Amino acid sequence: MSSPAVERGALDGSREAAARPRSRGRFWEVGGGSGGRLERAAAESERWELLLRRGKLLALGGHLKGALEAYAAALRRGAPARPECLGTLVDCLVLSYRLRHGLGWSAPLATGADAGAGGLLSCLGCRGFLSEPVTVPCGHSYCRRCLRRELRARCRLCRDRLPPAAAAQAEGTTPRPPPLAAAIAASGFRTSVVLNHLAEKWFPGQRERARAAGRLAELLHQGRYREALAAACEALRAEPSDVTLKIYRAESYAGLQEFKAAIEDLNAVLFHLPNWPEVYFRKGKVLHDAGFLGDALQLFLQCLALDEDFAPAKLEVEKILCDLLSPENLKEGLKDSSWSSLSCIKNKPFGFPSVMEGSHSASELGQAQNEEIPEVTSEPVKGSLNRAKSAQAINSAEMPAREDCLKRVSSEPLLSVREKGALLKRKLSLLDQDVFMNEDGRNKLKKQGETPNEVCTFSLTYGDIPEELIDVSDFECSLCMRLFFEPVTTPCGHSFCKNCLERCLDHTPYCPLCKESLKEYLADRRYCVTQLLEELIVKYLPDELSERKKTYDEETAELSHLTKNVPIFVCTMAYPTVPCPLHVFEPRYRLMIRRSIQTGTKQFGMCVSDAQNSFADYGCMLQIRNVHFLPDGRSVVDTVGGKRFRVLKRGMKDGYCTADIEYLEDVKVENEGDIENLRQLHDWVYSQACSWFQNLRDRFRSQILQHFGSMPGREENLQATPNGPAWCWWLLAVLPVDPRYQLSVLSMKSLKERLTKIQHILTYFSRDQSK
Repeated sequence: MSSPAVERGALDGSREAAARPRSRGRFWEVGGGSGGRLERAAAESERWELLLRRGKLLALGGHLKGALEAYAAALRRGAPARPECLGTLVDCLVLSYRLRHGLGWSAPLATGADAGAGGLLSCLGCRGFLSEPVTVPCGHSYCRRCLRRELRARCRLCRDRLPPAAAAQAEGTTPRPPPLAAAIAASGFRTSVVLNHLAEKWFPGQRERARAAGRLAELLHQGRYREALAAACEALRAEPSDVTLKIYRAESYAGLQEFKAAIEDLNAVLFHLPNWPEVYFRKGKVLHDAGFLGDALQLFLQCLALDEDFAPAKLEVEKILCDLLSPENLKEGLKDSSWSSLSCIKNKPFGFPSVMEGSHSASELGQAQNEEIPEVTSEPVKGSLNRAKSAQAINSAEMPAREDCLKRVSSEPLLSVREKGALLKRKLSLLDQDVFMNEDGRNKLKKQGETPNEVCTFSLTYGDIPEELIDVSDFECSLCMRLFFEPVTTPCGHSFCKNCLERCLDHTPYCPLCKESLKEYLADRRYCVTQLLEELIVKYLPDELSERKKTYDEETAELSHLTKNVPIFVCTMAYPTVPCPLHVFEPRYRLMIRRSIQTGTKQFGMCVSDAQNSFADYGCMLQIRNVHFLPDGRSVVDTVGGKRFRVLKRGMKDGYCTADIEYLEDVKVENEGDIENLRQLHDWVYSQACSWFQNLRDRFRSQILQHFGSMPGREENLQATPNGPAWCWWLLAVLPVDPRYQLSVLSMKSLKERLTKIQHILTYFSRDQSK
């Protein structure tokens, strides 16, 4: 990036060149012909790119005034007016809004009276009844309506990215999602079978009302606003406290351009649920479509202040800022009227305070921008401004499909620049008018199908489940026929115990019930516990859960014993301290490795096969250092040898071998003379081993080093470890010796005998090398 001073020099040089007389036909001279136009276009492009970068840096640093100036200057110089380029500026604007209002970063979650009509069975997104529950990959559950409309980009609890809607993915409006998210999107958000059954069983009336609301949503989606309004009013007569119906009726009014009635419904919902981001967004959309740009901007910012991952609201703010900063609007004199909506608005519950105190007015903004690029100030960035880095993540999030069911209003199909400016100038403080909400917020609503005394409230009677409706069979895993323990829900909507599902996926990557492919689910390997299902079990079946947990702990304790029923991998020879990489693909050994990790031991035995006894009488324990899972369920396990053992009793568990074992240790030499003789033998054999290894062909030596690593060094204390010097086992592993001979050396408890055996082997191979 060139400095402003260098750019000014380049421009001055261009002016001097342009002032000189031109020669005829010399089209390549600066200022003449297509060459000059290209150079000027390139210079302008470089300048607005610098301005955009400056605006982004200022926004990241929290300097809102300077960022606005830089972005406006870039647009005046010909930068493309793309709303998606203003994501960082929107984050800075929301940050300033939050600081002025003292709002925290996390969106308030459903608690108390805001928990919704379903108690525990409430959607984390809309807080309404959990109709057609869908469990997302992170394990939290939302109603299908929230996911289908893409009202938020991330989970409200864990901030994990939510899968995009299948419709938006098909239209190409969102980037390619992760594999598991793509699988869920393609499946059309499969309903969780267990949770849906519980909702229908426990709350049949609420479930029926949810179905009616779903039919309303379909009517709105088809643009049949009159029918939707009539159906919403009829439903509200029977259930005036249903906030979802209020929102659908508001959308019906908005589609019919009856904005005043729509605002009344939304205000009634906000009075009882002041921390629901979606309602602020819906209200902002109504005001925006009615032409009240300033008030709409305030509501969109309030929505983002409550939930920074509410993607549709951020998109609307980006579009509004793009309009306000566009050269056409600035030329039409909209600076005062448009930016005045950002000034301090008193006596408003959700007014947008001045985020540019002490800054220039909008009219001064245009005059203050000259031909030079102002220098970037180096003020320290506030600690809380580090949140602005989420702009990149949010900007790369899937752009939501615009199905807000609100019909945009305009007097003509196409507006001229001046007419568009006149529409943007309209600024009516609807939030101040008594018709929408008076000072104490308790105005009586008069609508079709309502009496003057009716207000929107939440009924919490649905939170208590009659005891006779609690049936433990509703919470049983269909694989083990026991109470769910760590329940997980697959993309196809079926729930199983985590361990049960993993064992099924060891054999085949398909759902055990519906046989739908779970290859993407297997490759992702998250297996997040379904939080809602687990909460219901904890609350309503505490005794059964305690018994189930006791059984699980007993099984885990049995599997974690390191001398009884030790899992045995029947494959190859393993030695203490020597690495032993394994490729695990058989279902029985997948289960064995997973259990070794889950119990925390991270150990299992390794033995060679035996024709008579299934596996040999001696083996070596392997310690798992790392496991790399492949997408199809296979794994590459990095292990290293540990203790040697002798098999006392053989057994079988779930397809793999087990054994009761005793560990082997070298018998220590106590006599000084014997220790000296052992030292001399050790040094002689070690030197012989080094000589043999150095005399190997380069190809063989490099292969050994690549697979087993370098040969361990000589040890001073020969009896410091139960298995003796490590180099002996390394050498035994690399020597091309019959496994039966190696097994006999592994079983020895005398270091002297082991060294003697190794000496005989080296003498034999050294003769072959000398030939």
